[in-house]
Amino acid sequence: MGEKIPHWLDKQNELNPDHIALETPEGTVMNFNELRRESLKMAESLLEKGIKPGDHVALLAENSSEFPIYIHALSYVGATIVLLNIRLTPNELVYQLNDAQVNCLITGKQTEVKALEVLEEAEAPVIPAFRMDKVARKAVTDRTHFSKEIDLDQVFTMMYTSGTTGRPKAVMHTYGNHWYSAIASALNLGTGSKDKWLLCLPMFHVSGFSVLMKSVIYGMTVHLVNNFDERVINESIMERGVTHISVVTVMMQRLMNNLQEGIYPEHFRCMLLGGGPVPEPLLQQAATKGIPVFQTYGMTETSSQIATLSPESANQKIGSAGKPLSLAQLWIDNNNAGEVGEIIVKGPMVSSGYYNHPSRAETYFRTGDLGYKDSEGFLYVVDRVKDMIISGGENVYPAEIESVLTGYPGVIEAGVTGMKDDKWGEVPVAFLVVDNGRINQENLSQFCYKSLAKYKVPKEFHQIQQLPRNASNKLMRRELFSALEKERNHEH
Repeated sequence: MGEKIPHWLDKQNELNPDHIALETPEGTVMNFNELRRESLKMAESLLEKGIKPGDHVALLAENSSEFPIYIHALSYVGATIVLLNIRLTPNELVYQLNDAQVNCLITGKQTEVKALEVLEEAEAPVIPAFRMDKVARKAVTDRTHFSKEIDLDQVFTMMYTSGTTGRPKAVMHTYGNHWYSAIASALNLGTGSKDKWLLCLPMFHVSGFSVLMKSVIYGMTVHLVNNFDERVINESIMERGVTHISVVTVMMQRLMNNLQEGIYPEHFRCMLLGGGPVPEPLLQQAATKGIPVFQTYGMTETSSQIATLSPESANQKIGSAGKPLSLAQLWIDNNNAGEVGEIIVKGPMVSSGYYNHPSRAETYFRTGDLGYKDSEGFLYVVDRVKDMIISGGENVYPAEIESVLTGYPGVIEAGVTGMKDDKWGEVPVAFLVVDNGRINQENLSQFCYKSLAKYKVPKEFHQIQQLPRNASNKLMRRELFSALEKERNHEH
């Protein structure tokens, strides 16, 4: 057994019962006392449905104000939550239900039909399933059934990695991983009683889920926006006292386009920007508008951010993900400052391993990402090892080319991947989303030659309606060619 602490929702009910835990733009408001009461009533209902301590309960649900109630209810019961990505196909979901040995499936309103399809698949396990909003909450008769303490070594959640190589694997997060991730973030960003974090990322991803954890660990309000809508979000920042938001690049672009000439109010302290490398022109634009962008680096295995760049350093270190958070260690598998190598991390927020896979012997974790530290120890993430293109023996990093391309007038987004080439082995090819009309490829090539070595300039440019992204909005470079193919077939 590990270190134990009081159940964090009980603790917030003791310290801040009237403080708002959750609010939505539509007017839902719930304080910590109400959140705890509803979570306990739901825990009672789940027990009645046969869910026991140690069960693996899958959530396949869109963001909603029911979601946090289920998270805490399952925690009170002592079950492990398996968070499923609602964008997956039935086949992918069946694999995960089997792999995670799920005992029960809980769906959202919008995912019920997909869940039924999944459970009808031949190899799907026979498990009970029910819809979040259809469960009547029962009055709690005996509080002794429910956890009063949290064991920091106990596995609380499992989330599947995007599985860019082979089958996806379930990352196991203990209560301690989530706890230390939230504490490390607080030591970096500071917390205040008036903090209000806008949550628009999917809660089934670590980036969204970690905001729910921060809320219950700090006693902080979450302003929940179920679907990303830049107008609603900018209005919430302006009018509703939002102090923090977590976004990925494509969301930041949309927020800034919507903001136009406007500027954010002084109470807005932090735009936490993760999800991969960021085009430099976008960061320059944010700097000129005085937007407090904290660039961050993290992954499912690190329970969200593990390195973050503070705004104090942002303008001098544009493009850096900062330094490792106070509880984390991070080093590059390469001894020379400024040279690219694999990023290796260690810390109490790093997952101990994957479900149904042998646990790691080492205490450190090899991320599979490439980066370097400058002479002052600031991290620059260059790219995924798996996305690297090797052209004529030279390493080519797609993110670097994408950053240049998005600086060209009319290019909204760019994705770059490798294509087999008889002479060079592989060459880069670019896929562009443009604002209107066609872009002159000759001019674009000339523009690239100004910033990039010849071998890095894309050999082909393709215009495409939208880039393939996963649910956390990460660009899936390996799917660029098939996305182009699909669009062409659709046109014919």
